Amino acid sequence: MSLNDVKIKALKPGDKPYRVADSEGLYLEVTTTGSKLWRLKYRFGNKQKTLALGKYPEITLAAARDKKIIAKRQLAEGIDPNQVKKHKKAEQSNTFGIIALEWFGNQKPKWKKGHAQTILRRLEKNVFPWMKDRPIREITTREILEVLRRMEARGAVDSAHRVGQFINQIFLYAVASARAETNPAADINKALKVIRTRQLPAITEPNRIKDLLKAIDGFEGSFVVHSALRIAPLVFVRPGELRHAEWTEIDFENSTWTLPADKMKMKREHVVPLSKQALQILEDLYPLTGSGGYVFPSIRTPARPMSENTLNVALMRLGFSKEEHCPHGFRSMASTRLHEMGWDSRVIEVQLAHVDRNKIRGIYNRAEYLDDRTRMMQAWADYLEGLKSGAKVLTINGNKAIN
Repeated sequence: MSLNDVKIKALKPGDKPYRVADSEGLYLEVTTTGSKLWRLKYRFGNKQKTLALGKYPEITLAAARDKKIIAKRQLAEGIDPNQVKKHKKAEQSNTFGIIALEWFGNQKPKWKKGHAQTILRRLEKNVFPWMKDRPIREITTREILEVLRRMEARGAVDSAHRVGQFINQIFLYAVASARAETNPAADINKALKVIRTRQLPAITEPNRIKDLLKAIDGFEGSFVVHSALRIAPLVFVRPGELRHAEWTEIDFENSTWTLPADKMKMKREHVVPLSKQALQILEDLYPLTGSGGYVFPSIRTPARPMSENTLNVALMRLGFSKEEHCPHGFRSMASTRLHEMGWDSRVIEVQLAHVDRNKIRGIYNRAEYLDDRTRMMQAWADYLEGLKSGAKVLTINGNKAIN
């Protein structure tokens, strides 16, 4: 006799598991703990098999009978219902979100911490809400493009291109690990709006450099921020490299700051010769932050470096908008003026830690042009100091004269 809800609810656990039949191989298995589990007994390939259909009452009697009908149709078509179930389970474990996080975990060790956090944040904000739970084999190029178009629509064209690259890499990983057969994100960025390259704003004209330096001297905020502002034009490293400076990297005796390869964009150790002016700033700051790790720690905790937006805000407080000058602009300022002053381009480029694309020049090493760079960095600091004082500074081919 077929089951009904009254009979099912009346079933009680026994000393051993037992079965109560419904019809056509469908039955309930009642465990010793009282769980009631739907099962379907069937034959496939001359073998007796059992298909688990779920637990009562989560799977109602009507739902269990519907599942039985579907399984019977599969059997009629020569398909094993258990293989269909295994395939669906595999598809559920091969979602875009699962594979993306697996890819992220594999790539993370080679990235800086901040870069890794940015990548994950961009995926979580822009991609996962629409694609996280989608089986990766079912995702189409159109679907990916719609995700990236949403970013374009809010003006984040550059970020859309970056996220498109991440998605492409995730699909390449899925193909390589046999979770996908094709890569629908290949060349996806060709369908996006063209990125308009823009030069980062920088003050390079001597009179405006003077105004900027004098404004920095008059900064009335935190002493740590003030110190970072004062030293930024003297060392002209990338803003992230400055923020992450650590006291263990500073050699007061030899007047150098050695940045390890893992902090550098080009993944090469980089030496910054420190001028007398830069050393003085660090010596004045050491009693305040020298007991911690970071030279310029966060105002909230010494365990983290200064926020990436701190210097931007400080410059705006001084009256210099982000359209006129930004922390990265100190690099353009130094490059422009040092070239104008006659310094060798190779010396300037090495100090800027740019990639040397001319193979004839040989392999970069940490001591390359170090003597010349040491002279240049001191001459540059003297030049800036002269600008502030109102002296007329002339530097030709690295030979300084102040009138």
